Amino acid sequence: MHWVRPGKEAWVRNQRSAGRRIVAIELVEDALPLSLLDPAREPTVLLLGHEHHGLPREIIDLADDVVEIPMIGRGASLNVAVAGSLVLYRLAGLS
Repeated sequence: MHWVRPGKEAWVRNQRSAGRRIVAIELVEDALPLSLLDPAREPTVLLLGHEHHGLPREIIDLADDVVEIPMIGRGASLNVAVAGSLVLYRLAGLS
């Protein structure tokens, strides 16, 4: 991960101030199931965390929506590229 000044939290706040919707993908209590995520109707920033560590709590707290991808079986997480693709597909209104 590479961040430039003013840092990741400030960057996310700047994106929100610019009118962008902030959507985070993370397994947290009260996360929205992917099937209930509304398609993007405004510029949207999708935040993806580290495959093992996820997103930092302070970043999750800045999101307008936190989305989880329900899974059946024993798996606890998806590859970050796969997870991002699924959410982008939904944000595009294709599912």
